[in-house]
Amino acid sequence: MTDLQRRIIDIDWQTATQNLNEKGYTEVSQFLPIQNCNELIREYDNSDLYRKTVTMEKHRFGLGEYKYFKYPLPEIIQILRLAIYPRLSPIANTWSKKLNMKTQFPDRFDDLKKLCSKNNQNQPTVLVLKYGKYGYNTLHQDLYGDVFFPFQLVFFLNEPDVDYTGGEFVLTQQIPRAQSKAIVLKPRKGDMLIITTNFMPIIGSTGYYRAQMRHGVSEVHYGNRHTLGIIFHDALT
Repeated sequence: MTDLQRRIIDIDWQTATQNLNEKGYTEVSQFLPIQNCNELIREYDNSDLYRKTVTMEKHRFGLGEYKYFKYPLPEIIQILRLAIYPRLSPIANTWSKKLNMKTQFPDRFDDLKKLCSKNNQNQPTVLVLKYGKYGYNTLHQDLYGDVFFPFQLVFFLNEPDVDYTGGEFVLTQQIPRAQSKAIVLKPRKGDMLIITTNFMPIIGSTGYYRAQMRHGVSEVHYGNRHTLGIIFHDALT
């Protein structure tokens, strides 16, 4: 068993599940070892690792850059996807049941990949993002196709107020026929954030309804900010 697999087992999954059900996100402090954070930053310029680079301002996504990894993924990323997915799939299926959806997610990550493949979703969506001064990311959802897993992971690779200032992680929750709620988070280096990819169930007077969730990054005032995003479903070929 690797150190990362032990760290995943040691997460308080009961509290994490409660947070996801109540807020649509949960934070795990000091999860990713500092040496792994630094390695991911060092490897940002290693073109052999990536299939595609996106300059965000060209697409009006914000100001910054991100790169999609190609298969085979680095070992650390593969371990994280394989070991964390089974912890989240029961929550995803509970949400589907609450919202009277037919979608049911498999227990094993490999079976999710097969489901994506049947829908011509074969490109990896794991990405690393870099923002410099004035960089930001507009509010969005990472869907990529008809098959999408309702949770994703974000790992923070720099220390706020040391390596950069500003650049807060922003979540919005849109309740039907109401104003959006903004949630601003400031995780530290090595922290992991688990967020909903699309929506979360909220209990109302007549049962559960969908509250749309989006995420983005506020403007960086100084320095460089890197994050690793692990999305479980693949993208269309």
